[in-house]
Amino acid sequence: MILPGEAGAWGFYAHRKTAEIAEANVSPEVRAKIQHLLRSEAMVGTPECELSSIEDASVWPDCIRRDFSRWGYTAAWHYRTAPICKAYKPRENCPGGSCVTGQIERAHRVLADESLPDHVRLEALAFMVHFAGDVHMPLHSGDREDRGGNDRETDYGIVPGLNLHRIWDGPLAERAISDPARPVVRVYSAAERADLGGGTPADWGRESWQISRNFVYPTAFDTDDVCEGELPMKTKLSQEDIEKAVPIARRRVQQAGIRIAQLLESAFAQGPLPRPQRN
Repeated sequence: MILPGEAGAWGFYAHRKTAEIAEANVSPEVRAKIQHLLRSEAMVGTPECELSSIEDASVWPDCIRRDFSRWGYTAAWHYRTAPICKAYKPRENCPGGSCVTGQIERAHRVLADESLPDHVRLEALAFMVHFAGDVHMPLHSGDREDRGGNDRETDYGIVPGLNLHRIWDGPLAERAISDPARPVVRVYSAAERADLGGGTPADWGRESWQISRNFVYPTAFDTDDVCEGELPMKTKLSQEDIEKAVPIARRRVQQAGIRIAQLLESAFAQGPLPRPQRN
């Protein structure tokens, strides 16, 4: 049974853009291997949720969550929030690998295993592409004990009644990557790929946590010390706040796209993920 669900994590639009960036920046050989796996879509058995392109793959894990009886167990895979007022510990809050960073690593291993059926590897590709996007959204990794900002009612400029998480998921990300004069979907130079790429899922989670701690919450609540006392449950992002946030959101989308490309290259070359950075 398909149940109604919330809007897709990190926004339908932002996820598809990360996939388009990745597709534009992988080798022709990897692109051909992706197309080969996509031909096994019917075997995955999710006709309500298309899986015929890498762009579809980037939103497929959000789509299938609506079928709770079959896919409800994947809900915890989309995030690994850690309190911004405590030390970041990358191995906490991920029992049995059931969190976004753990599932990126698992999906990468499955995708790289050529002994597995194509449809199993295609499912892994979709999870990997989607979760690598999710981990770059700051509020999937750092929060103030408010379910990643979902509990903080937040006005977006003159638009009332949203919440902090939804703003970073949707309208802010969309604004950040919608400037036709500065397209995010293109072939990036080697220097740009070196600047935007690299690291491990744990490293990317730490980056998002730091952005939440150092920018998202201080900006939303106009305070330099978000860990001093309780924060109000309602706030507002001014136009100035939004303008400051746009380049941060844009860079996270670009980083996600380039890093997805690197994950795909590594998986299809059957290469291991790099080791996480030390604390």
